[in-house]
Amino acid sequence: MMYFAPRQGLFAIIILVSFCLQTLLLIISTDQQLTKSREQKGEQMVTQLIDEARLAMENKDRVSLSVIANRYTSEQDVARLVITDGKNDVLVPVGNAPMQKGDTIRQIATQGESVIGTVELTLKDVSTGEIIAMQWPFVVGSLILHLFLWLIYGYIARPTKEQINALSRDIHSYKLDMVPPADNKDAQAQEEGDIDGQQHTIVKRAALKSKTIHQELNAYLKSHQRTDKDAEETADAPVQPISAQPTKLSAAREFDSVSVNIMFHDEYNMLERLAPEMRMPYLALCTQLLNQAIDELLTQPILSGVQLQNRPSFDDKGACALLKADNRHAKVALAGVMLGKLYLMLNKIIHDKHIELSRFALPVKVGVSDEGQTDALERLLDSKGKKEQMLILLPTEGLKQIGHHVQVYSFKRPTSVYERECAVFDGANETLMQRLADARNAVLMSGNNEK
Repeated sequence: MMYFAPRQGLFAIIILVSFCLQTLLLIISTDQQLTKSREQKGEQMVTQLIDEARLAMENKDRVSLSVIANRYTSEQDVARLVITDGKNDVLVPVGNAPMQKGDTIRQIATQGESVIGTVELTLKDVSTGEIIAMQWPFVVGSLILHLFLWLIYGYIARPTKEQINALSRDIHSYKLDMVPPADNKDAQAQEEGDIDGQQHTIVKRAALKSKTIHQELNAYLKSHQRTDKDAEETADAPVQPISAQPTKLSAAREFDSVSVNIMFHDEYNMLERLAPEMRMPYLALCTQLLNQAIDELLTQPILSGVQLQNRPSFDDKGACALLKADNRHAKVALAGVMLGKLYLMLNKIIHDKHIELSRFALPVKVGVSDEGQTDALERLLDSKGKKEQMLILLPTEGLKQIGHHVQVYSFKRPTSVYERECAVFDGANETLMQRLADARNAVLMSGNNEK
């Protein structure tokens, strides 16, 4: 006969509540993430639209504005786009926002000191149905997992044959203990002469049953004592390693060149959507800044003996500069870190100025490595790097070069050998920062980096 697990229905209710709570938390978390990312994307789109439509807004060219606006409302996140002139007269209304709810981003377009109009972009709200449709593999997987847990509980928690037999014996013993009073009453009602015989039979039966129970109890206790002893011996035994330690990078590997990889932090692929007549001048400006930074930096006496092996230029993915040491005393690792930090400082100023002027610009992230680890660091930079951050993957000798000048920290909970060996730039001493500030000012004041 098949027996069910105890309180299996109650456990099913707990499993159902767990699944509902997990799904609710998933929906709330995904909604917050999507809302935040859409707001950031909307702000970038409004800034880019104003930059493209400034001339048409100034001339109140409704046809050109309609063409530009329709290109942006083709995005599935955009519900409505309204462009007005300086007098708040509507020039172009595009979309169907009245039928949908959403957040509205409003930004004023200026030309010099005068206001030439405003742009209002309404983003669609994220519905619960969209989130569930987007996350359906997780929801279905969670449901299957909870059902599996319920089935496993029903199978594991079922009483065993030994438990059922022990319960039967206990019940039988309890009934036997309850028999004498009833039998005595019946005997007194029927035959007083049979009382002694019945009592003798009951006492004999109870004694036999008590002996059997004591034997089984002793056997049970002995088996558990052996089990506990085995468990203690197992716990005290030294734990043998299951597998070998993961492979480590050679910290003593030789190197005489350093690669400085600069990558755009472009979460929404805005650079690919930028018109060529705006993208190419922006990339040219980034290239000019980088080469001027290299030329200015390599004049530093502390970097004597370091030479540039290539003349880097920016494309949609970024740029890569290769520095080489002419002798064993040249601090090529320090040169790579200084170049990476100098370009981060320059790009921060250019990026903030472009945003202030409602022009397109992107933040960057930088990776510095010896030439043999360039591909590995590029993958790390793409997967783990954050904007305005510099990752460093150098052997021990390279870390010694920069150790007296900069501070670094390691990734928390690394998942690969490269993440474990990678260092993150966390600051520099006052002398080095002053040198970088002087180099930055020299580049910016050269007068050749205006777009």
